[in-house]
Order: sequence, then C-alpha cells, then structure tokens
Amino acid sequence: MTSFGQAAFVGLGAYATAWITLSPEAAQWLAALPKGIYPWIGLLLGLAVTALVAWVLGAVTLRLSGHYLPLGTIAWGLSLYYVFGNLEVLGGFTGLSGIPPLEVFGVSLASPRLLGVVIWAVLLVAIWGLHNLLDSREGRAIRALKSGRLMAESMGVDTARQRIKVFVLAALLAALSGWLYVLLQRFVNPTPFALNIGIEYLFMAVVGGSGHLWGAVLGATLITLLKEQLQDWLPRLLGSSGNFEIVVFGLLMLLVLQRAPNGLWPMLASATRRLLRPQAAPRQLVAGGGTATLDQRQLPPPGQQILQAQRVTKRFAGLVANNAVDLDVRAGEVHALIGPNGAGKSTFFNMISGVDDPTEGQVRLMGQVMAGKPSRAFAALGLGRTFQHVRLLGERSVLENVALGAHQRGHRGWVASMLRLDRAEEAAVLAEAMRQIERCGLADVAHTPAASLPLGQQRIVEIARALAGQPAVLLLDEPAAGLRHLEKQSLATLLTQLRGEGLAILVVEHDMEFVMNLADRITVLEFGTVIAHGTPAEVQANPRVIAAYLGGDVL
Repeated sequence: MTSFGQAAFVGLGAYATAWITLSPEAAQWLAALPKGIYPWIGLLLGLAVTALVAWVLGAVTLRLSGHYLPLGTIAWGLSLYYVFGNLEVLGGFTGLSGIPPLEVFGVSLASPRLLGVVIWAVLLVAIWGLHNLLDSREGRAIRALKSGRLMAESMGVDTARQRIKVFVLAALLAALSGWLYVLLQRFVNPTPFALNIGIEYLFMAVVGGSGHLWGAVLGATLITLLKEQLQDWLPRLLGSSGNFEIVVFGLLMLLVLQRAPNGLWPMLASATRRLLRPQAAPRQLVAGGGTATLDQRQLPPPGQQILQAQRVTKRFAGLVANNAVDLDVRAGEVHALIGPNGAGKSTFFNMISGVDDPTEGQVRLMGQVMAGKPSRAFAALGLGRTFQHVRLLGERSVLENVALGAHQRGHRGWVASMLRLDRAEEAAVLAEAMRQIERCGLADVAHTPAASLPLGQQRIVEIARALAGQPAVLLLDEPAAGLRHLEKQSLATLLTQLRGEGLAILVVEHDMEFVMNLADRITVLEFGTVIAHGTPAEVQANPRVIAAYLGGDVL
C-alpha cells in the first residue's frame, strides 16, 4: 500500500509530546505528577491519537484502489500538515521550542549521543518485533495481501481487517519516531512533516527495498547521508544556493527503478550469498516452548451432502452466464463439472466459493445458506479451493505457501507473534504443512521458492495448501493443466485417496480422460445451462453431450 502521508503521523507523535510538555492546560491536568514523566505521557497521547486518526483515515482511504489510494494519502497528508501550521495552540508555522529532555530513571538524555543510543535501541526492538510478526501465521496473511485479496480471502484471511491493522501499525511506528525526533530536536514546527518528507520516506523504502526490513534501514541511511553531502557540495559546485539535491534524487529514483526495481537490499543479500555460499539450512519445524494443537474438523459421513447449488443463476446486465444450475457434492465422492469454453464453469465456481453472489437461487455449505458471505466464511465452514491461474507467494518457500492454508486453524494474534509467544502454534502449523507437502509428493522442494517450480508442481502446491486447512469439500479448478502423464497419475491417486478418507471433491477440468477415470458423477454445462448429469458412462452416452462437447470420434 503506497502511502505519501507517513510524515503526518510522525507529526502527530511529535506534537502530542510538545503540547503535553509545554501547554498550560496540560500542566494543570498533570500538576500532581513530576515533570520528568511528561514526555512519557506525551508518547502515550501521541500513540492513542495516531491510532484513532489512522483507523479513521484507513477505514476511508483503504477502500480505494489503484492510483486513488496514493492520491488519498496525499490529500490527508496535506490536510494534517496545514492543521499543524494553523493551530495557535501548536505554535502555528513558527513552532514550539523549549521542550524538556527525556529522563530515564532520573538520568537526563539531553545529550544527542545518549538519546542516539535510545533511538538505535528502539529501532532494533522494532525490527525484531516486525521480523517476528512476518515470521508467523499472521505474517503469512500479511504477505498474502500482495498476491491479491481473492487468494487471501479463500485461505480464510480477513483482508480488510489485515490492511487496516498494517496501516495502523505503520502509523504507530511513525508516531514513535516523531516522539524521538521532538526529544532530539527539542523544537517542533510543521516543516519536517510536509508532503515532500513523506515522499522522501517512500523514496527510502524504494531504494532500500520495500518489503525488506533491513532494506528500509539501508535506504534511510543512504538517502540521509547522501542528502547531507549533496546540500553541502552542490551549491559550491554550481555557485548558487537551492534544493539541487531533489534533482539528483529524481535521477537516482529513475536509475534504481530501472536497474534494481526491488531495491538495493535484495541485490546486496544475493551478492553476499554468492560470495559466502552458505549451506542451505531448512527451517526447523519444532521451535520449543511447549506444544499446540490446531483446530480439527470431523469429516461428515460418506454420502452426506456437503455443498449444494439450487437453481443458481448469474446475470451480467443482459448476459445470462448461468441459468438455474443445480449441483450437489457429497462426502466421499468426486464430482466433475465439465463443458466447452464459455460454458459458465468459472462463473459458477466463483459463486459456490464465495467470490460472487448469485443473482437468483442459493448456495448451501454444510447445510447453511451462504448468501452474501465472503470467501473466508466458506473457508471457515470447510471449503478449500485452488485457482485456474495459480496464485502463490512466489518468493516464499513451498512450506510457507502451504502453511498459509492452515491460517484459520490457528488463533495467536499480532502481539503474541511479535513477542514470539506463538512458537508452539507456529511449529504445529509448519508440521501440518509439511505433512501435506509429503502427502502430495513435494518433500524434495519444500524449502524451494514456489515461483521457481514448473507450473505443474505449482498446481500441486495449491492442492497441498488447500488440504492444510483440513477442508470438508475441495474445489479444484483445472488441477491437471500443465501436468505430465505420470504427474496426472499421481494426482489421480491422491484424489482417490482423499475420496476414500471421506472428502467431497468438485473438479473443473478439460482433460476428459482424467475426468472419466476419476469422477463418480459428472455435470455438463453448455451456455450456462446443465445439459447432462450422471455417471461417466451415462454422460459419455448422452447425445446432447456428444453433440455439444465430446464429439462422436472421442467416444
């Protein structure tokens, strides 16, 4: 999420401390407390105000997408800047001075060197906490947002809630930096919180490597030092004063975007790995600290109806994509949905998995009517799915991708993850993911980045990810596409095993040999309407199917 307004959140943290320590009104309210704790109260106030403002702004701004989102952050970033400058109680554009230094156990940190130690300590603790967060169940949910909401929601992730939480967390970190800034400068005015500073923050992230914690540190270091040197040397070289460093930064941005679009940190890390050539160390599945049990689902008895579509119709203006489609999937069977291109299979697949709502009719899952419910609600009731176009976290390992499928089977939150109190649950999630990886025949590539696998294996990774959620019904969208003959045989063997365990399976597939040898029942769509339903033998003998899809020579 591209934000140009982070500098405004820095300002909220800075001004909260300045107001608490200098305002006569605040002094009256806090008269009974020693002045040495005023900066600490300012920190609490700044975090509280920032959390509230960020939540309100995020609830509005994060509904936007595309270029509207960064434009929205520019709007409120400018607004807060002018609020700081036009409130007399905050000193206007002149600012506030005389802010008292921070005290820790009675020791004054007025010296920039002493406070610098605190700043570095806070930075390292923040990086440690964020690293722990990203290395957890919740961290995988955060990373899944980058691949799109559809995949994340289907894995049980509440994407809207996660985006708000990420936005608020970033704002709180900005407010914390504002608190440290005002205690270092002992003076505050609106200038350091203007839009151009927000752009500079974004530039630091891009240069260092957005998505990499140490990339942010690298980018901030390079830009800060470079800016200081350019401000000294460029006026001497050009013989006049001005903000010439902005021109250099613009050229540098173009160079980085062309030569290192992912930032400098990934390039540096890659070069270091090549030089040192470390031995690959697979991630440990057992992290100690006790044991945890993931949520378990009892599969329904064979023959019980799991998923049912009743006269499901979908209209797009005057186009009828699906017309009164009836279909049900039962425990312990493989049901195939086939039809020529444009028959409406994908549209129907989306409706029975919570991506779209039907115009008419209803979808029932585990006996519950699912009208208006999101994909994560389907996942919570036991629906797992794959995608026609593979959706994986390409830079993450197969193990981490599959572990994402078990998201709803764990419950530890952000705070527990940041403090590493979730290690037992995390070990259980990874152990479950590894079990499904071995079950699908991917043990040799468990620690390989998913994007480096061939398409066929990536589809198997998606199946393993869906199985990690312990579904009651599994929806597979063209699972055999891209697989070689032996891989198709292995997939058929796996699906046969899952059917024997009581899992309900719905397959959308174009490979007729694969379908006919696997399915217990088949439903055939043509132009959005069911034209045949029955066993493979009955479907193959149906004249309408022969005429519309299979062809007499094939049969």
